Amino acid sequence: MLTSLQIRNIVLIEALDLAFPAGLGVLTGETGAGKSILLDALGLVLGNRAETSLVRAGEAQASVTATFEFTPMPALITEVLDDAGVEMEPGEPLVLRRQVKADGGSKAFINGQPVGVAVLRALAPALVELHGQHDDRGLVNPRGHRLLLTRYAGMDEGEVASAWNAWRKAEDALEAAIAAIANAEAEQELLAAHVEELEKLGPMPGEEEQLALARADMQKGERLADDLKDLGHVFTGSDGPLAQLRSAARKLDRIAEDHPALGEALEALDRALIEGGEAEEALNRASEALSFDPQVLDDTEERLFDLRAAARKHDTTVDALPAKLEEMKAALTDIEHGTERVAELKRKAFDAGAHYHAIAETLSTARVEAARRLDKAVAAELAPLKLDAAKFRTAIQRLPEDRWGAHGIDAVEFMIATNPGAPFAPLNKIASGGELSRFILALKVALAEEGGAAVIIFDEIDRGVGGAVADAIGDRLSRLASGTANGSGAAGQLLAVTHSPQVAARGGSHYMIAKSSQGIVTRTSVRQLDKGERVEEIARMLSGAEITPEARAQAERLLEKV
Repeated sequence: MLTSLQIRNIVLIEALDLAFPAGLGVLTGETGAGKSILLDALGLVLGNRAETSLVRAGEAQASVTATFEFTPMPALITEVLDDAGVEMEPGEPLVLRRQVKADGGSKAFINGQPVGVAVLRALAPALVELHGQHDDRGLVNPRGHRLLLTRYAGMDEGEVASAWNAWRKAEDALEAAIAAIANAEAEQELLAAHVEELEKLGPMPGEEEQLALARADMQKGERLADDLKDLGHVFTGSDGPLAQLRSAARKLDRIAEDHPALGEALEALDRALIEGGEAEEALNRASEALSFDPQVLDDTEERLFDLRAAARKHDTTVDALPAKLEEMKAALTDIEHGTERVAELKRKAFDAGAHYHAIAETLSTARVEAARRLDKAVAAELAPLKLDAAKFRTAIQRLPEDRWGAHGIDAVEFMIATNPGAPFAPLNKIASGGELSRFILALKVALAEEGGAAVIIFDEIDRGVGGAVADAIGDRLSRLASGTANGSGAAGQLLAVTHSPQVAARGGSHYMIAKSSQGIVTRTSVRQLDKGERVEEIARMLSGAEITPEARAQAERLLEKV
C-alpha cells in the first residue's frame, strides 16, 4: 500500500506531507483546487515525463517522494529491483523519489540509490493503477485481459508456458538434426574419401616431432660423413697417429727403467693414450648416432611431408589429425544412423506438441467457462451504475497455430455495447469517460482480483451522475477496498477523487484539497479531515457555497449510513 506522499514545490504545492491508511480514501475540493496536481505528482514519481512546468515558480527544483509497504513484496517488484541492482532489506519499505530541476533534467532514486527513470516506469504497474477520464492502461488495455480472465478462472499460465517451452525446444532440436544431416549428406562422399585417406595415412600422436628430430639427425650425419670418415683413420688406421703413439709407448715401456726421464715420457704417453681412447669412444658414439641410410632419410622426409600436407588440407595440426579422423568417422556414423535419430526427435516433438495442446485446450475451456461467469457478474453490476442499457462480453478468439504461445491458444478482449442493438467493440473505443470509469468499476467488482497494484485510484468516476448511481459507486468502491466485493476477502487500498457526497461519505479517510491566495502567491494545500470537518465538507458538496442545516443533517445521515 501507499503509506505516504511528500511533495515539494510542485506547481501550486509548496510543501505537502500526506499519510494514507489502507481502505478507501477520498479526495474532495472545489473545482480547480488542484486535485490534478496530486495525480501529476504521483505520476512523476512513477516515471512519467519530467516537465519543467511542474516546478513551482521561483524555485530551483521540485521533488516527490512516495513510500510503499508490502507483505510480502510482489514478485514483479523484486525482479525489477534485482535487475536494477537495488538492494533492500527484508521488510524495508519501498521509497521512490524523483527530482526535477527548473532548468531541465531530473533524477530518480529508490531507497536513496540512484536509478534510471525506466526503473520507476517498470515498477509502476505493480504500484498504482489509475482509472480516469483518459484511462488507457489497466483494464482498458487488452494486453492484460487474457491474464485477468485466466486468474478469474482459477488457473495459472505457468503449466502451459512450461509445455510450450518444452515443445519449442523439441522442435528446435528436430530442425537442427535435420539440417545437420542434410549438410552432412551433401558432403558424405567427400567425407568418406577423407576418412579413407586419413586411415591409410594412419597419423599417430607425437609422430611429427619424432620424425622431425630423426630427419634433423640424419641430415647432420649426411653433412658430416666425410669428416667422420677422415677422423676414423686417426683412430683405426695402422699408420695413424694413435697407432704410432701406441707403438712408441710399447718401446718406451721396454727402456723406461733405464732413465727417470724415460719413465716420465711413458707416463705422458699413457695419459695421451687414455684421452685418445676416450675420444675414439665418443667419436664412435657420434658416428653411430649420425649414421644414416639415404633411403631411410627419404622415407622419413616423405612421411613428414605427407602428414603436414594432410594437416594443411584439413586446417589443423599434425598432432590433431587422429582426433580429426575420429571426428569425421563419427560424422559418417551420424549420417548412417541419422534417420533413426530424426525419427526419435520427431516422436519427441510430436509428444511435446500433443502435451502442450492438451494443456492449452484445458486452459481454453476454463477460460470459456470463466468468461460466462464474468459476463454474468459484470452484467449484474451495470444497472446500479446507470449502465443498464449496456452489455458486456468477454470475447475469446481461437488463434491460428502460428500465433500460439506460452499464454495458450486464445486471444481475450473485454468488449461492450453501450446501446441496444449496437455492435460490441473494445472498451476504450466507444465508452465515454464517465461510462468507461463505471465499466472499469463494474469489472473490478466482478473480478475482485488479487495481486493487482498496491493502490487503485479512480479519478472522478462519479462525473455526471448522482443520487442512487453515486451511492452505488461509493458502495462498490468501499467493498473493493474492504475486500468484500464478490466475496474475495482481499482488502486493498483505493483512492477516489470525487465530487459526489455519496462517494465521499464512503471513505475510511477523507482529504480536502483547497487553494488559497496571499497577494500574488497562490498555494494548494491538502489536509485530512476529522469527523466534524467531514460533515462540513460533505454538506458543502450537497448544498454549494452556503451550507444549510439541512445539508449538515443530510451529511450526517450519509456518514452514519456507512
